Amino acid sequence: MIQSNIIWTAKEAVEATKGVTTGEWNITGLSIDSRTISAGDLFIALDGEFGNGHDYVVDAINKGAVAAVVSQEIDDVSSDRLLIVEDTLTAMQALAHHARARTAAKIIGITGSVGKTGTKEMLAHAFSTLGQTHASIKSYNNHWGVPYTVASMHAGTDYGIFEMGMNNPNEISPLSQMVKPDIAIITTISPVHVGNFTDGLDGIIAAKAEIFDGVLDGGCVVLNRDIASFDILNKKAEDKALSVYSFGEHQSAQARLINCLEAANGSRVTANILNEEVKYTLQVPGKHIAINSLSILLAVKLAGGDIQQAAKALEKQEAIIGRGKREYLDFGEKDNPVTLIDESYNASPVAMSAAFKVLALVDPGRGGRRIAILGDMLELGHDSDKLHEDLALPIKAANIDLVYTCGKHMKKLHDCLPANQRGGYRPNSKELSQIVPDVLTPGDVVMVKGSLGSKMGLIVEALRAFPVKIIKKKKV
Repeated sequence: MIQSNIIWTAKEAVEATKGVTTGEWNITGLSIDSRTISAGDLFIALDGEFGNGHDYVVDAINKGAVAAVVSQEIDDVSSDRLLIVEDTLTAMQALAHHARARTAAKIIGITGSVGKTGTKEMLAHAFSTLGQTHASIKSYNNHWGVPYTVASMHAGTDYGIFEMGMNNPNEISPLSQMVKPDIAIITTISPVHVGNFTDGLDGIIAAKAEIFDGVLDGGCVVLNRDIASFDILNKKAEDKALSVYSFGEHQSAQARLINCLEAANGSRVTANILNEEVKYTLQVPGKHIAINSLSILLAVKLAGGDIQQAAKALEKQEAIIGRGKREYLDFGEKDNPVTLIDESYNASPVAMSAAFKVLALVDPGRGGRRIAILGDMLELGHDSDKLHEDLALPIKAANIDLVYTCGKHMKKLHDCLPANQRGGYRPNSKELSQIVPDVLTPGDVVMVKGSLGSKMGLIVEALRAFPVKIIKKKKV
C-alpha cells in the first residue's frame, strides 16, 4: 500500500524532464487546468487549442499549486516555483515515461471503438479490491490525456488502468509504448471515425491493434470473441508473440456469458471465467455492458486476483455522466417523474442500437412516452447519411414513441421516420434545447445521445435546469 502521497519531488522531476529549477518541493498531484487546482499540485502549462497555459500560471500558484512546468520565465512567479523546460508537453510525456519505469504495478491498457470508458471504470472498481489502483480520469485517452494520467501515478501503485483512444492511424502505438501494459483489452471494433480512414474498417482494426505495440514481453491480450474482426486481431497479437484470451458469448471464449437476465435497472449475469463460475448483478443495464464485464473479470483472473471479490465490486458500479447515467426529474408530478438517460458523450451506429435496447427496457410512467433526442454521429465518412437513416429500424424495434433530432445527418433520419414518430428537428443542439423541455410530460422516459461534437450535453443541461428539482430515487 502507498505510504506517502508524494508523487514527485523537485529532484525527480528535474531528472525526468531535464528541466531547471532552483526550488525544492514535493508534489502530491498534477494539473493542466488552473480552474481545478488542488493544494500541492504541479501545474503543467500546456499550449493547446483552448489557450496557452502560461497565461494561467500565476492563477494556479495563487490557488495552491506548489510549482509549475513552463517553457519561459513567468512575471510575478519566483524561479524556485518554476520548472523550466524546452517544451511542456514533451516534459509531461517524459514524466509519464519515468513514472512507468519506476513502478512495479500491474498495468492494464484498454481500447476499442465503443465501451472504453465504461469498461475502464469497471476495471478500476474491480482492481481496487485487490490493491492500490490508479486509473485514467474521465476520458483522458489521447496524446495529452494518457501522459497526464500516467505521470500522475504514484510509484507505489499496485494496479494501473489506462484508456487509449484514437481518431486517426498511428495514434495508439506511441500511447501503448508509454503505458507498456501487461494486459491489453480491446472491447470491440466498429466503424467509429471511419471517415478518417481511407481503407475503412480494415484501417480501424489496424489502428486499434496498435495497442499490441507496447505490451510487455510475456504479456497478454484480451479480445472480444463475438466480433467479426476477432481472427484478424488474434493473428496480429500472435505475430507479436502475445498470449490471447477472449470473452463473449462464443463457445470458445475463455470468459463466456452463460446467462444474462436483463431488466430496466440492470442485469443478472452468470459467467464462466477460465473454468470458474461466477454470478453477479450489474446496476448498469444492457447486454453489451454484461459482455464487457467479462473482460474485466478475465483481466482480474489473469492478474492473479479473486474474481468473486471483483464481481462484488462490479455490483456497486453505477452508470457515469454522459454514458447512461439516469436521473429523475420533477416536471410537475413528484411521484411520476421524467426519467432522463444521459448518453450525451458519444455515439456510433453500434452504440446507438445498444442504447435503444436499454431505452426499450424502461417502462414510462403514467401517461408517459419513450422519447429519443439524437444528435449527429460524426466521422462516419461517405456512408454517414445512410447510417443515420438506418437507425429507423432499431428505433422501431425499441418501441420509441417520439424522436427529436438535430444536425445535418440526423435530418436524414428525421425525414424517413413515420409522421407519428417524428418529433421536432433543429439544425443544432442549442436550438433543439430550447424546445425539448416544453414537450416533455410527467412519466416520459427520455434518452439524449449524440457524438461529442454534436454538443448534446446542452440538451441534458436544459432538461436539468427546467424542472422544479431532481428527485433522488431509491435503488431497486
